[in-house]
Amino acid sequence: MPRARRVKSYAKINLGLEVLGLREDGHHELRTLFQTIDLHDDVVLRPRPRAVSVRCRHPRVPRDETNLAVRAAEALRRYAKVSTGVEIEITKRIPVAAGLGGGSSNAAAVLMALDRMWRLGLGPDGLHRLARRLGADVPYFLLGGTALGLGRGDEVYPLRRQLRAWVVLVDPGLPVSTAAVFSRIDRSLTPRENSTSIFYFVSRELEGVGGYRLLVNDLEEAAMEEAPALRDRVVRVRDVLRGEGARLAALTGSGSSFFGLFDGARAARRAGVALESHGFPALVARTLTLEQYRRAWSSPRAR
Repeated sequence: MPRARRVKSYAKINLGLEVLGLREDGHHELRTLFQTIDLHDDVVLRPRPRAVSVRCRHPRVPRDETNLAVRAAEALRRYAKVSTGVEIEITKRIPVAAGLGGGSSNAAAVLMALDRMWRLGLGPDGLHRLARRLGADVPYFLLGGTALGLGRGDEVYPLRRQLRAWVVLVDPGLPVSTAAVFSRIDRSLTPRENSTSIFYFVSRELEGVGGYRLLVNDLEEAAMEEAPALRDRVVRVRDVLRGEGARLAALTGSGSSFFGLFDGARAARRAGVALESHGFPALVARTLTLEQYRRAWSSPRAR
């Protein structure tokens, strides 16, 4: 049997997110800018004779077949006709149901780690179809870095210029249902064939502070309507981040995590201290470029 593998499962933020309308398949047509950050869960995969199982101490992470990491392992087993099983142990650091993609990242990490453990040789391209079936964000975590997401968000294209910055995260501790947020936005959604803010930002190749002013998250207002207590916290957090010089301050995904983007470590840490003084626990992280993400996956540790 192959040895166990320990891998890092990284979080993401959405620098911008536009909802263009409903597709014929019932999903939403999105345009988003994904960015990996170095906040991560730890995932350990241990070979088992037959079954797939998951262990996690976090009370809000399912420990049955509804866990996306378990579904990823089972899907790859069926696809590759593998008879052996695996135990998946997840140590959570990424806040749950907070718009940071933790579950999708776990699923992608399991796909990539099992591809190596079972010596399938599929690689990210070969795993992409399985990832799309698991969830809209999962394909992005096969790539990482700074990337444009189209379609449901599952059509992912790396940008030539990768973002290097510091990120200050605040988890308000108010989990928000993604489905509920999209349901709210549907009530006021006006279909539009195009929106230029993200494309214009990309065309500037991430150059200049001014471009960040173009970026918005169309889900932000719906998230605050879904969780009214979130609104006051968002206003206060945004004020602190902007006061400390954040280039961008926004909700990520459907929430409820809020982030500020900074050029340097000193400014980011100062903003973290300022948030703490206002009663908001903050995490300071760095962005990961496409190349950094690839290197992190180049030699997963076995034990």
